[in-house]
Amino acid sequence: MGAEACSWFRPRVPMASVCLNHGLPVPQPFSFSVKYYGSVFCSIPRSPPSTSSYCRRWYNPLRLRPPSREISPDIRRHWVEDHQPLASGERFMVASYNILGDRNSTKHKDLYPNVPSNYMKWDYRKRVICEELIGLDPDIICLQEVDRFFDLRNTMQKAGYAGSYKRRSGDNVDGCAMLWKADKFRLLERESIEFKEFGLRDNVAQLSVFEMCKVESKRLVVGNIHVLYNPSRGDVKLGQIRFLTSRAQILSDKWGNLPVVLMGDFNSTPQSAIYKFLTSSELNIKLYDRRELSGQRSCHPAQVLGDKREWSSPFIVMDRLLKNGWTDEEVKVATGSSDCHLVVHPLKLCSSYSTVKGTTNTRDYNGEPLATSYHSKFFGTVDHIWYSDGLVPTRVLDTLPIDILKRTGGLPCKQVGSDHLALVSEFAFKEDTGNKTEDIPASGVDDISRST
Repeated sequence: MGAEACSWFRPRVPMASVCLNHGLPVPQPFSFSVKYYGSVFCSIPRSPPSTSSYCRRWYNPLRLRPPSREISPDIRRHWVEDHQPLASGERFMVASYNILGDRNSTKHKDLYPNVPSNYMKWDYRKRVICEELIGLDPDIICLQEVDRFFDLRNTMQKAGYAGSYKRRSGDNVDGCAMLWKADKFRLLERESIEFKEFGLRDNVAQLSVFEMCKVESKRLVVGNIHVLYNPSRGDVKLGQIRFLTSRAQILSDKWGNLPVVLMGDFNSTPQSAIYKFLTSSELNIKLYDRRELSGQRSCHPAQVLGDKREWSSPFIVMDRLLKNGWTDEEVKVATGSSDCHLVVHPLKLCSSYSTVKGTTNTRDYNGEPLATSYHSKFFGTVDHIWYSDGLVPTRVLDTLPIDILKRTGGLPCKQVGSDHLALVSEFAFKEDTGNKTEDIPASGVDDISRST
């Protein structure tokens, strides 16, 4: 078993209950520099179109700006609401955020050529990230790429959060962290997943079963994952997601068919075969090149933001498929069996952002954000919030228009502490969910600080 670091903490001072102001006027923007508005979309002036010419495939529009120039566009994110007739009064808010590990930010400086050095420092980014999260006040937070967990804990604990942390195996220092409002949710059971134990690399995931403190009949399973980055290993990505969904279903069944929320950095775009797998619950892998399963290769800023995009002939695509067959081992990693080409998962999942429709300024044809991550080598969406039956999303915090992101020159920036944007969604339990409440002992909850 690889190295592990787990932690458990509770707030020192009990916090007052959080009021989500359902049905009330949307409050003014937070005092934090990133402003959040109500569901009415405000027009944002677009920057003038670029007059620069596209020269070659890997032309990078970021290099047009001198690295020393500080660009600080007004970062305004808006709440988008959706009327859900089956929504009950029991609501909660979740957030998913890849916060950019401190080690990764220094190890991969080439990804941030236009970001002023003071915005890359951990102390600055930690303050911006914590102020944003505390201002949003979500009830459950899933963080990825966390390597300064105890720094975050000291701040978030004072805001009323309890939490747990799972470090990646091997020589990695970052991992996943899950935080929750101790006065809103009670932890019933938790499970940490080391994918290395199943031949699926050093990534990790977390699963937790929560119960609302004031409405004990309302329970749910929450999952947090940071899927393998490597674009060429679509087989491993599928294997990790397949295993997480399977474990989530087992926990859901154990506690009485609970609804499930899965969050994280899935390192897969909305146009990818992996996204299709998540939405349809199955995928015939033989129809795809494993190196193209995640869609990441089509998200270089030169392709997305350039004046022209690379064009691929159908014959070239077919040639790729013929040249990149699957080995028996890769099939086994993806599907669980070398004799099976159909990978399946047991959950029926929907995306909260795809369900709560936005505008073409911020969404693609799937309804997903146009971009949740931006640096010199990537511009696109890899972060997702998924939910199963028994829940309905009532609102989401919309992401940013492309023209605003372009003006930052790349993330992090003055008002955003990571190279990703936080995704935030409010959910309501369905009125007819019929959530069962079996009295199952909450085993292992007080044992989180001990190695597994």
